[in-house]
Amino acid sequence: MVGYSRLMEANEDDTITRQRSHRSALIDPSIAKHNGRIVKTTGDGLLADFPSVVDAVGCAVEIQNGMVEREAGADVEARIQYRIGINLGDIVIEGDDIFGDGVNIAARLETLCEPSGVCISDVVHQSVEGRFDLAFDDLGQQSVKNISRPVHAWQWRPGKTSREFSTEAELDGSQQDIRFCMSSDGVQIAYASVGSGPPLVKAPNWMQHLEYDWQSPMWGHLLRWLAKDHTLVRFDQRTNGLSDWNVADVTFDNMIDDMEAVIDAAGLERFPLFGVSQGCPYSIAYTIRHPEKVSRLVLYGGFSRGAYKSGSDESRQTAEMHRQMIVQGWGQNNPAFRQFFTTLFVPGATKEQMDWFNDLQKNTTSPENAGRVRDVVTSIDVLDLLPRIDVPTLVLHCRDDGIVPFEDGRRMAAMIPNARFVGLEGQNHLILEDEPAWPRFRDEVDRFLAEDEA
Repeated sequence: MVGYSRLMEANEDDTITRQRSHRSALIDPSIAKHNGRIVKTTGDGLLADFPSVVDAVGCAVEIQNGMVEREAGADVEARIQYRIGINLGDIVIEGDDIFGDGVNIAARLETLCEPSGVCISDVVHQSVEGRFDLAFDDLGQQSVKNISRPVHAWQWRPGKTSREFSTEAELDGSQQDIRFCMSSDGVQIAYASVGSGPPLVKAPNWMQHLEYDWQSPMWGHLLRWLAKDHTLVRFDQRTNGLSDWNVADVTFDNMIDDMEAVIDAAGLERFPLFGVSQGCPYSIAYTIRHPEKVSRLVLYGGFSRGAYKSGSDESRQTAEMHRQMIVQGWGQNNPAFRQFFTTLFVPGATKEQMDWFNDLQKNTTSPENAGRVRDVVTSIDVLDLLPRIDVPTLVLHCRDDGIVPFEDGRRMAAMIPNARFVGLEGQNHLILEDEPAWPRFRDEVDRFLAEDEA
């Protein structure tokens, strides 16, 4: 069940009553109808096994379609939704319970799944292809918790048949066009395009993954909004996501070279450039190199100097402590190390959002690469470039940002000729969909970009 703790806290009796109704009227009968059996239940889910993957997939789709109908009248925030993961593999039987790698992968696929969707492994997809009039989106190779090898995953969502293609599907990232190009030093960079309309380029930022980001309860709303009226082009920086991890050099100049490679490969002539956090100095440096390509510059939560260049001993000591925590704890199963960064980035996030960001960080790169990227970020210095920017610029920053001080954003705007600065009420470095700053952020950026297209 999606958001189980939140639903129970809001109305425990109602959630339990509705869940029992769904079990008795839909879920249990569907499992029995498709020759399955319930192995065990938990407070927010259950484990079932089936004699064939055709039975399992047929049951899962029937349940998810049924749930859409049964919960159609409920408020969106109170709606009960499920995620379902399906795998085909060996199991170990112990009494009435089952264990093993096959079960573990099914559980991990469930965590990758969108609400109301069904996420299946590649072996399942091969087994059911052509047996149903269903369209599964290829999620590619996924790194999942406690599984050493990548898992190739596919996802179906309610109402989507093999003949369907909709704008909504495209804008949730399931139909984004992911390609690869080579940077100047031979490093392979993954980039994606999604949406329609004039191009808009988003610079990379701390820890991202072209596929995971679209599913994120922290990033998804921003990406969908950016692609609403534009063809959004973005990429995984070297050492992150789908781009090459095993690279010799990770420097600030490498990052700008990678931006050049992606923009050239995408065939873009002129576009607005959008930067978040460390993506801001990347965008500034690219704009100085290529003023003829950048029509407008949007900078959110950014800075012009990293902690090692700020001149503050306190900033340097804090940055060094952060780096040690990254290198020593990033890849551990105990999420406490990553939770430290999550709390700094989004202190106002829900538990579900924090859990997602914890896993996103771990799955996006290795501890060593996270430390290398951190070294680049803390050593950034584009202060001298700011007065040379000659394109319309909008700078936005949350007043109580715990990662980049508000004053850094205001100083950056003051040094860019004719830049407009907007202070937002909030404390989250990554702007969340349900906070008051989000509507103001959208309105300001929409208005700014519309001036470019007028």
